[in-house]
Amino acid sequence: MALAIPGQNKMEKQLLIGIWIGVGVMCLLLVAVFRYYQRTRRQTLEISAMLDRAMLGRFQEGHYDESQLSLLETKMYQYLVSCRREQESLAAERDAIKTLISDISHQTKTPIANLRLYGQLLQEQSKHFSPEAMLLLQELLRQTEKLDFLIQSLIKLSRLEAGIIQLVPEENSIKLLLQEVMDNISGLAALKNIKITAHLLDLSGVFDWKWTAEALGNILDNSVKYTPEGGAITINMEEYPSFVRINMTDTGIGIAEEEIPKIFGRFYRSPGVKQEEGCGIGLYLARTIIHQQYGYIKVHSVVGEGSTFSVLLKKDFFTGGVAPSGNDEAVFREAERNKGNQ
Repeated sequence: MALAIPGQNKMEKQLLIGIWIGVGVMCLLLVAVFRYYQRTRRQTLEISAMLDRAMLGRFQEGHYDESQLSLLETKMYQYLVSCRREQESLAAERDAIKTLISDISHQTKTPIANLRLYGQLLQEQSKHFSPEAMLLLQELLRQTEKLDFLIQSLIKLSRLEAGIIQLVPEENSIKLLLQEVMDNISGLAALKNIKITAHLLDLSGVFDWKWTAEALGNILDNSVKYTPEGGAITINMEEYPSFVRINMTDTGIGIAEEEIPKIFGRFYRSPGVKQEEGCGIGLYLARTIIHQQYGYIKVHSVVGEGSTFSVLLKKDFFTGGVAPSGNDEAVFREAERNKGNQ
């Protein structure tokens, strides 16, 4: 016969009560955790949906307050609204720039055409002019052409920078592109008795034909301009895993090492070539065009010996990422390493 221990029933009751209280607290905690999970998941889905609508350009203002959404949701909403307003502001500004550029282009065409016409009419009467008057007339015509070139270059540059002109890269023959560029520059080269030699490969790349021809033409024009009479220009191509490299080497005056980072700046003219024609836009425009197609450009030069301008054009369509940020030298080193690992 078991003996009852005094107070045992009371202890068992207290233990059972403690157990039930513990189970109740655990249940409450589980319910709280589950509700917190549901609330967090709902808020996450709300934020994800807001971001999806924003990325698709379908974000619409709604009514949110902190009693319905968390502070994070409210801040996200405010951020998206701010981004949308900024995009609308940028679009309006772009339209204003587009209109301004069109007006400038239209308003300057007639005066320049008139200056050119009057100059030609004066040339027809030049037999009655003194030698001094003839020199002034020739300078007038030269400055008219220079003004026209400057305005057209600025308009092209402004349209590119404002995104008004959209480059359309397509798969094209780089060999045929270079042949066209050389044909366009051959007349200027012949005037200075500069020999252009090309070693071209039958390779293709992805680029906008018109604007890439403009970029390469600007580089080649620079080579002709700063190469003395009787000099030479050599063009060759190399194939890399992701790029085609175009090298344009001249026997010109060369560029000092400290000036190489500056020559692609807008309106930059080296102090040593101030006497030459130009406005410092050609190389800046060339680099802008190449970069907008996810290509790269670099220069190697020795003063008194000549320069090599190298351009990398992509072989395949670009599928993501951002346009080059200016570290072209690093990309060339990486491309050369990849070529060596083939």
